[in-house]
Amino acid sequence: MKSHFGFTGNKKVFLYTLANGAGTTVKITNYGAIITSILVPDKNGKTGDIVLGYDSLAGYVANSPYFGAIVGRYANRIAKGLFTLDGKQYKLAVNNGNNSLHGGIRGFDKVVWDAREIKDTSAVSLELTYLSKDGEEGYPGNLKVKVTYTLDNANDLTMVIEAETDKPTPVNLANHSYFNLSEADTDILGHQLTLFASQFTQVNDELIPTGKQPEVKGTPMDFIQPHLIGERIGSVKGGYDHNYVLVKQEGPLALAARLYDPRSGRQLEISTTQPGVQFYSGNFLDGTIHGKGGKAYNKHYGLCLETQHFPDSPNQHAFPNTILKPGDKFSETTVYRFSVEK
Repeated sequence: MKSHFGFTGNKKVFLYTLANGAGTTVKITNYGAIITSILVPDKNGKTGDIVLGYDSLAGYVANSPYFGAIVGRYANRIAKGLFTLDGKQYKLAVNNGNNSLHGGIRGFDKVVWDAREIKDTSAVSLELTYLSKDGEEGYPGNLKVKVTYTLDNANDLTMVIEAETDKPTPVNLANHSYFNLSEADTDILGHQLTLFASQFTQVNDELIPTGKQPEVKGTPMDFIQPHLIGERIGSVKGGYDHNYVLVKQEGPLALAARLYDPRSGRQLEISTTQPGVQFYSGNFLDGTIHGKGGKAYNKHYGLCLETQHFPDSPNQHAFPNTILKPGDKFSETTVYRFSVEK
């Protein structure tokens, strides 16, 4: 289902609704390819919205910390906004201290995508496409990007991200939804998190990787076994904002994370083909952003689990490769599975 969501500049923006027979509804706008809401039942059968965002397009355009968006051309940080490719240095737009974050000043989260609805008997899908032109935010090459969101009757929301280029270019694309399985009625510190990762990419004070990948076992970074997020967050300077190195598993999709909220009984499992997941505990939310229903989003009122390649990979040659070349195809899949534990 498609409805008018507003205008940005002279471009009309739409809101698309995907619904299944299991009581789940997902709303997506073609501005920023943003997931604006995910409505799922709790243990009492009450349906509620488990992602942060705004009621109208104006909020996303005016002041959004990437709520629900596809971020790129390069998700996460690139140190000093610089990288060298085939002997040439490229200078990117810097928008996070000394560094480039989530594609720069006008990344994929701030553009209007073309959209196409797809329906069949077992699922509903929305296909979003965008052409990032050569030189946009400093990146080389014309990059054709396609994101397909599919909701099926098994309560799986599948996101497939694809891209092709006419020049070599770094590509790292991710969804930046902020989850709160208690509908943002309280913070996420009481959520229980499992991360299927035995290492993380260590960062400096600017959240740029040092190149080291320490073991998490026995540290506050350890979520191999389920822990409450608030249990040890005070021992992590600034809170969690780290890329975890996912354990390789058989098959194309690896289980990345399991998030459970004892309060509502809701559970989210995330599986992905990506090598990493950025766990961000909403450290920079400070109550100044008022989202849906005018609700103030205070510190730790949402968390992100961004399936992705590693931060600053163009400058970290030991990390998995993020350079896409002409003739090759970037293709990554992430599955969000919603359930209830009563």
